[in-house]
Amino acid sequence: MHLAQLNIGVLRHQKGEPGGAEFFDNLERVNAIADRMPGFVWRLQDDGGDATAFRLRDDPALAVNLSVWSSAEALQAFVFQTVHVGFYRKRASWFVPMTTPHFVMWWIPEGHIPTLEEAADRLDRLTRDGSSAEAFCWEDLPNAKAMQAARCA
Repeated sequence: MHLAQLNIGVLRHQKGEPGGAEFFDNLERVNAIADRMPGFVWRLQDDGGDATAFRLRDDPALAVNLSVWSSAEALQAFVFQTVHVGFYRKRASWFVPMTTPHFVMWWIPEGHIPTLEEAADRLDRLTRDGSSAEAFCWEDLPNAKAMQAARCA
């Protein structure tokens, strides 16, 4: 099995606006790091390697990140042990705080590529029903305590 993840965020600034420059100017670099990480399988992107044009629920302010990893540990290594963590810590500068879940993970058969609609359904399940085998968060993983310790190290 592989791990799929969807992360969404309501952008404070659109591409080309000064307030979002640091985020958008580094997106290609951060994505390139993800693409080279051990355990990276796939990410949603257009022919130019960009995902900023993809929209969920036709909302132009809602940015999406959809990717597949060989394991939760591989995803965790990218998110919390690369330059990505610095951008993660600054997310409030670029994204409006959300009152509903904005991140979801779920297991998929190896070789399956999730659609944005499938990912949205998983996020909706998490929002509606809470964590389950079909839609979960970091703290729901069996080794969550060890992963949390590694993130905080």
